[in-house]
Formats: sequence, structure tokens, C-alpha cells
Amino acid sequence: MAGSGLARLLTLGYLDRSLSAATPIALVAIGGLFAEKSGVFNIGVEGFMIFGAVNGLAAASLVSGSGAVTQFDLWIGLVVAVLISALLTTLFAVLMIRYEADQIVAGLAVWFIGLGFGPFTAILIWGSRNSGTVGRIGSLDLPVLSGIPVLGPVLFSASPFVLLTVAIALGAWVFLYRTRYGYWLQAAGENPEALDTAGIDVNRVRYAAVIFSGTMAGLAGAVLTLGVTGNFIGSGMTIVDGRGWIGIVAYLFGNYNPIGAFLAALLFGAMDMLQIQFQTIGVPLPSSLVDLFPYVVVIVVLTFYGSTRMPSRVGEPYESEE
Repeated sequence: MAGSGLARLLTLGYLDRSLSAATPIALVAIGGLFAEKSGVFNIGVEGFMIFGAVNGLAAASLVSGSGAVTQFDLWIGLVVAVLISALLTTLFAVLMIRYEADQIVAGLAVWFIGLGFGPFTAILIWGSRNSGTVGRIGSLDLPVLSGIPVLGPVLFSASPFVLLTVAIALGAWVFLYRTRYGYWLQAAGENPEALDTAGIDVNRVRYAAVIFSGTMAGLAGAVLTLGVTGNFIGSGMTIVDGRGWIGIVAYLFGNYNPIGAFLAALLFGAMDMLQIQFQTIGVPLPSSLVDLFPYVVVIVVLTFYGSTRMPSRVGEPYESEE
């Protein structure tokens, strides 16, 4: 009986929804761990997610003019969101690395600015803090590959961002642990003096990592609105609703490993989708209780934070002796 109940719960539909919910968290987690491995703690990822979320949808709406938003418009919006996020993160990186601003204060400032910028932009574009349904990027249509058992329907019939996120997680792992650039990045956070002695510009490595982290956070926000929900909500914590913070927990739980961060994000995504799955299979649990599950998981995960070894030089500015 227990096995039958578990089979009803763990369906392909549930896995598909969990992966979709996990993609924004996984993307921001992978970007965040790159910054922290280089020695910079970017807690502004929640704010950069908000920028990406509203800018992507706003750009798509502006490109469409007064007509209906097309798939092409949505993809244009995604590109615009990523480019704007890269530009904003570059300014953020200069502030933290060149001018040695307090990383916690600067990150929180980005978050607070995002909380104001998101609703303000929504009011300018749509006349309301909430955009209403604008549209989202459609699923992949690869009938040959979608016939593969289990993985086919999940990866090749779902949102293209699921496959993109899997590819980024694998690519990030290869970059970190199989290339010299990945070793440079790790050395920048562990032993920057040794990296400097080898003739590598430590701060240049950190600039690249921080810009990547903010760009990934912006991509995560754009994926949330353009690929998952199709709308922007500017009320309360905005539609991002803490996913950037959960992304930080995900890479800590994954021990700064991109694949571990992706699996941790999948866990949080699965908890987030439990309410829908319980309703689907007829489990009579109050929605107010099920909504707490992702946050309970975060608290449980944080209890294991002490077993995660942070890079030894995180938060410490570096100045070359030359």
C-alpha cells in the first residue's frame, strides 16, 4: 500500500513541474557559487533576479507594441534581461572589488532597490504593480527525443529552460573541475596570493565570477517570468518571492558543486510543487500547511550549513603587492 501511494505521488507530471520550479533556483545557485568560490559573497542575487524578471517581460511587451506578445518577442525579452543584468552586475562588481564596499551591505542594497524597481517598472509598463498574463515561452517540440522513456517527456517535451539548466550545471562542473580557468577561480577564493604569484590577476578573475553570478541571477528571473509563470507580480516580495535566497541555500547544501546545487534546487522545487501534486492525487492536506514545506526544508538544510566548508578568503578584498 505504501509503495502504491508513493507511485501515485512520484509521477512524471510531478517531476516535470518540480524541474520547472527548480530551474530559476538552480540558475541563480550556480551563478552564486561561482562568485563565492572566487572570494566574493554576492547576496544581491535576489535583487538581480527581480531585475531580470521584470525587465524580460517589460522588454517583450515593449517590442510587441500594441499587439499580442509573440514567442519571438519573449525571446528578445530574455536576451534584453540578460544584457541589462550583465551591465548592472558589472557596476556592482566594480563597487565591491575596486572600491571594496561591504559585500553584505551592497548585496542587501541591490535587493532593496529591486523591491522598489520591480513594481515601479510594472506600473510604468502595465499601469499596475502586477502585469497580468503576458505569455511565456513554449515547450520544446522534439517528438523523436521525447519518446525516450522517463527522460524524454521531462527534458524534450517540457520547457527549453529545463534542458538549458541541466546543460549549464554540467558545463559549470566541467569548467570548475576540469579547466585551468576553474582552478584559477577556486584559487582566487582560497589562496589569492599563490594565484597572484603565478601571474594571474586575482581581481580580474573575481570580476568575471561576480558578473557571471549576477547575469545568471538575471537569467533566472527572466526564466521565472518568461518561461514558468508568464506574468510579473510586484506585490509583497514580488514574484521572485525569496528564490534568490533559496538559491544561496541550494549551493551551500550542494557544497559549492554545480551538480549538487542543481539537485538541491530540484529538492526545493519538488517541495514547492507538493501542494499541486497533493490536490491532483486527492490528499486532503491544508494548503496553508503544504505551503510551509519549502521553508521547512530550508531550515532543515541550514542546520547542515556547518558541514559545508566555505572558501577561506570569502569577503576579503585583495590588493596585489605589485
